[in-house]
Amino acid sequence: MANPTWHPERLAARLPFLTARSRLTAATRAWFAARGYQEVETPCLVPAPGMEVHLRGFSSEYQPHLGQGERRKLWLRTSPELALKRLLVGGAGPVFELARVWRNGEIGSRHAPEFTMLEWYRPGLPLEGLMDEAEALVRQLCPRLVAHEEVTTDLALPFERITCAEAFDRWVGIDLLASIRPDGSGDAAALGARGDESWEEAFFRLLLEHVEPRLGRERGSFLTHWPTPQAALARRDPSDPRVALRFEMFVGGIELANAFDELTDAPEQAARFAHDVAERERLYGTADSWPVDEDFLAALAHGMPPGSGIALGFDRLAMLASGARRVEDVLWMGGFPYA
Repeated sequence: MANPTWHPERLAARLPFLTARSRLTAATRAWFAARGYQEVETPCLVPAPGMEVHLRGFSSEYQPHLGQGERRKLWLRTSPELALKRLLVGGAGPVFELARVWRNGEIGSRHAPEFTMLEWYRPGLPLEGLMDEAEALVRQLCPRLVAHEEVTTDLALPFERITCAEAFDRWVGIDLLASIRPDGSGDAAALGARGDESWEEAFFRLLLEHVEPRLGRERGSFLTHWPTPQAALARRDPSDPRVALRFEMFVGGIELANAFDELTDAPEQAARFAHDVAERERLYGTADSWPVDEDFLAALAHGMPPGSGIALGFDRLAMLASGARRVEDVLWMGGFPYA
């Protein structure tokens, strides 16, 4: 039986990576402070942990004490995104958070059910400017050459920027945008779906098999302009409503970050949220679902300034910066500390 994560031998083996993580944390805070960002802390226990369809949450319950409040179901957040955007509405300006988050069922060499997400948001910053910031941050915090498994990335090289449509044309041989209907839904047959695959299932199969393995290798990559069915909380491109202003960043062959030019239209966001809740309940049942975050929609209706924001896996960044092979190497108590 393996020693527990606190055992001196196991901690000693991780200590070089953990020391590098501590330096990385301090350097991250200094980098954002120098650019006028304010560090904030937002709640971990929330009524809606996030609106992504396929994320699974950890639930809890508030129990009244001495008559204070009402019993209600709560969740550990999967992201601080909705809280940080509320702060933008309130006028907090550029903000960032090194946020502890939880995602049920996720474990592996790059995944842990409890991990740290670095998120930052700047009003008035377009998506191209956010790519510039993300590239500069990674280049500042990591050594010139970063490696994971069999992939080595030279951060001195400019990151490539490739749209989803260009990537599917180049590596799949499919016109991705031809599969997007005028109403913004996906046409599975036009995407070459197999059997009873949905458009989304076919999209991710092709993405994972043909596109992602070619990103973030010799140089970092931004995969941009995602098809509208994958818009999430990003606004549509005014010049082509078939795509959304969203990107993912890849370094060392790892998906490192996901970013949006933020949707500020409350009715459109409400419609997307309603669709996502219905889809989550269809796939996973009502017991593992949660309602729409109405307070966030109210904040959005009050008026969120245009801008962009990004969620970056800080533990993955620590892996690249330190040379660690597994995410548990950069976690002080390991990935599943009490297993």
